[in-house]
Amino acid sequence: MQPVATSGAPTPAGHYAQGMVHGGVVYVSGQLPIDPASGAVVEGDTTVQAERTLQNVAAVLEAAGSGLDRVLMLTIFVTSREDWPAVNAVCARMFGAHRPARAIVGGADLKPGCRIEITAVGMISAR
Repeated sequence: MQPVATSGAPTPAGHYAQGMVHGGVVYVSGQLPIDPASGAVVEGDTTVQAERTLQNVAAVLEAAGSGLDRVLMLTIFVTSREDWPAVNAVCARMFGAHRPARAIVGGADLKPGCRIEITAVGMISAR
């Protein structure tokens, strides 16, 4: 096992790594809409927060030698199911033709100010 660390994603707030690599797979810890430079929650609507969250996921994936195009599974937590259309639109734009397996959990109790959290599993080897 190898931990993943990058300045391109927020510093972990607890006793965990941004990601872990094992057997050619990267497991990305839950990412929030936090600006990695300031450590502040990104203000804005669900679209803005989803974009920042996926940018953080992408940074961890890239630090591990993977990328959004090699995501196998996403688990998305949102504070309200009403946020789903905006989240889905951001995923469609950022993933393009690639459609990873995905689950969404509504009604999540997230860090104050955050509407979304995303975990991911990606492969490191090429397609």
